[in-house]
Amino acid sequence: MANAHALSTEPAASISFDPALIRKYDGSGPRYTSYPTADRFTPAFTAENAVHALLARSAGAPQPLSLYVHLPFCDTVCFYCACNKITTRDHSRSAKYVRYLEKEIRIASGLIDSRSPITQLHWGGGTPTFLSAEEMMQLWRALHDNFVFAPDAECSIEIDPRKVDATTVALLAELGFNRMSVGVQDFDPLVQKAVNRVQSEVETRAVLDAARQMGFKSLNLDLIYGLPLQTVASFDVTLDTVLDAAPDRIALYSYAHLPRLFKPQRRINDSDLPSAADKLAILERAVNKLTGAGYIYIGMDHFALADDELAIAQRAGKLHRNFQGYSTQADCDLLAFGISAIGKIGTTYAQNVRTLDDYYAQLDADALPCFRGWQLSADDVLRREVIHALMCQFHVSFKRIEADHAIAFRRYFGPELESLRPLVDDGLVEIEPDAVKVTPRGRFLVRTVAMVFDRYLREQREQVGYSRVI
Repeated sequence: MANAHALSTEPAASISFDPALIRKYDGSGPRYTSYPTADRFTPAFTAENAVHALLARSAGAPQPLSLYVHLPFCDTVCFYCACNKITTRDHSRSAKYVRYLEKEIRIASGLIDSRSPITQLHWGGGTPTFLSAEEMMQLWRALHDNFVFAPDAECSIEIDPRKVDATTVALLAELGFNRMSVGVQDFDPLVQKAVNRVQSEVETRAVLDAARQMGFKSLNLDLIYGLPLQTVASFDVTLDTVLDAAPDRIALYSYAHLPRLFKPQRRINDSDLPSAADKLAILERAVNKLTGAGYIYIGMDHFALADDELAIAQRAGKLHRNFQGYSTQADCDLLAFGISAIGKIGTTYAQNVRTLDDYYAQLDADALPCFRGWQLSADDVLRREVIHALMCQFHVSFKRIEADHAIAFRRYFGPELESLRPLVDDGLVEIEPDAVKVTPRGRFLVRTVAMVFDRYLREQREQVGYSRVI
């Protein structure tokens, strides 16, 4: 698979916010951190299949690897959260979990070529710093004892600044972390109380300042729009505070209110949520303010300063997308550890069991804790490349796809190109002689464009459980 795509003639930074079009196309749809999406995974793909994929990988020349570790524990529950987490104040539970992570790491590493360099590591959650200092060092040693890390490996961690001080940040830097994502969501005290996440600007800035002092290369702040009691005016104050902190990247997520699926969200009063019109106005204000302050719209809720690695990679046609979002790394394989974690090896996806009991039981049986996955077909691989080109570069070259997959693009994707016509008529997409290009007006709706190329959605229009596009 080619790792780069011809650049659009339109600068990647260009974006045009059109509220009328967004209202027209704001439906539900996948985020395409993978294709096919995780809801298509099947239990017919077993731990044995995952083992075969790892062994097959070892048969070739050593290739770079990414690692993801899911650390699900949190001291308190944030009502908006839709992550697979375990809320507890019993810190002894993480000690046991780390021991089992070590076993999973040993099993997986024993099935691959030990010379494969680790170029990317991410600890997510939950709250990774729920772990004690000793447990973080134990887990870090386990990873480095079983894998060879590249000298310039990107090592990132998700941070809740309510649970971290300068000493912890110093430890993370000493271990080797060089990138940090800090959860903020909103600085307004009323909003924070409504979602059970009271977090001051002072403690957030203290973590950012410590990270900068310790030499972290990239700092990201997470925000959410559409939370209860948010208004354009209140979120404007939050944006001012965030811009003053000057993070390298900003993730601006849409709150998806799905209380039927996520129990903590039942603690949020529906009447406190902003109306659809107000939520869109909050987004419009945020986009204008961030881009006006010099942040580049990367795509799918993400903004970065022009000299950030993500923005540079997008301009060079080398931006990628994986289960952790946008990435500067080439489309390398991903090993994922811990409950619910999803990995990618070759043309397979494998997801771990979702509960601690199942996780411990399978590892006690010396088996990988995989409970479902997917073996990609040639059509899946082809469509994955098309969708990721759209999501990352807003542009897909027919010639490159034809060269990579030995197809005639217009013939193979005839129905899809026809389905794009309404989007062309509305100015979201341009179909050129040798490319499909998402216009600046369409970039906030790139998921809608990508969905046209999703064969599974074409065959089965059910989109239950997806978040809204905006």
